[in-house]
Amino acid sequence: MITRSGDSDLRSAAEQWFLRRGLPAVLRPGTLVRGVWSRSAPALAAFAVSMAFSIVIVAVTGKHTIDIDGTPTRTEWFVLVIVVLVAPAAVTVGRVVSRIAHRRRREAVSAASVAVAGLAAVFGGPSARILVDVVVEGAVIVGILLATATGLGSVLGWAASVTLRNLASVGSLLLRALPVMLLTVLVFFNGPVWTMASTISRGRLWLGMLFLFAIAASFLVSSTLGLARPILTPEAKRPEHAQMLVGSPFESMPDRPRRVPLSRPERSNVVVVLALSQIIQVLTVAVVTGGLFVVLGLILISPELLAALTRGSRGDGELLGMTLPIPDALIQLAMFLTALTFMYLAARAVTDKEYRRQFVDPSLEDLLLTLVARDRYRTATVTATTAQGESR
Repeated sequence: MITRSGDSDLRSAAEQWFLRRGLPAVLRPGTLVRGVWSRSAPALAAFAVSMAFSIVIVAVTGKHTIDIDGTPTRTEWFVLVIVVLVAPAAVTVGRVVSRIAHRRRREAVSAASVAVAGLAAVFGGPSARILVDVVVEGAVIVGILLATATGLGSVLGWAASVTLRNLASVGSLLLRALPVMLLTVLVFFNGPVWTMASTISRGRLWLGMLFLFAIAASFLVSSTLGLARPILTPEAKRPEHAQMLVGSPFESMPDRPRRVPLSRPERSNVVVVLALSQIIQVLTVAVVTGGLFVVLGLILISPELLAALTRGSRGDGELLGMTLPIPDALIQLAMFLTALTFMYLAARAVTDKEYRRQFVDPSLEDLLLTLVARDRYRTATVTATTAQGESR
């Protein structure tokens, strides 16, 4: 039973175990709102890193926006390097902070991160008006705290962790994407496609991509749920599953012979995590493929060839509110090819048995482990609550 002080630490470790797997709905009511300040430290630290880079950009350029066209100067090359490094740096700092176990240290990191954001509002915010920067950055900080308190931050943190793990397996998945890459090379050097990319608006392109993503994601979700549905039933539990928890915080917790059916929030949480794991896997490869086409275009596409392919378009590209010395048509074409690659890999994932064995089966095994751990956590917390009631 979880009644002794030592077992309180075990319960806390079990709760962190679920949060790291993006399953906040499993936790008992009230658990998520405890320690919000310290649990928000990784996200706040990542936000502080991005704000620190913003301060550096404003200090170097004297401008609150990034507008680089034509041939970059030495200062503009420095800004481009910062733009490339800001996301990896933020993710790295967030991961380092997430490994801090001491609560007081995490609270100190949260406080320091908010202080850095405050400095950025004065010296390097996204706007030249301090009041606007204070409102925007304050809204971001409040959003981070609310995401942590509602469990959304746990799901997003898990998604970021899965994305980083997927980068290690990008090579094998790129081999599976090779046929579509060879096919899209023909599209890449097709004049009418470049004309479309140079004339279509960014909003209309996003709508088209979302349409393609929605179709492909529906393939993945329906296929994955079909495989996972038998695991979610109470009858799926077996005595031998207890061996999966050896060495985990749940090893010594009491168990029950039959699984209590998942509540609607729990089922929704499990379905979202399982579906996202497959979508992120495929999307990571699609984005890497799109990046490779951008690099290929920068190497091969000269101004004269670009003018011939796009019938005279030479506009610099805009991405995330930044003007970059990359042809806008190249950016838009790479976005379109990313969507096509995502659709191809999604369809391949549904029918490819080797893909299922390598990527889907481990996700189902992890789901089974999570459900066995959930049963013990539920049993232990109910037992502890009952014991506390009797002691009163």
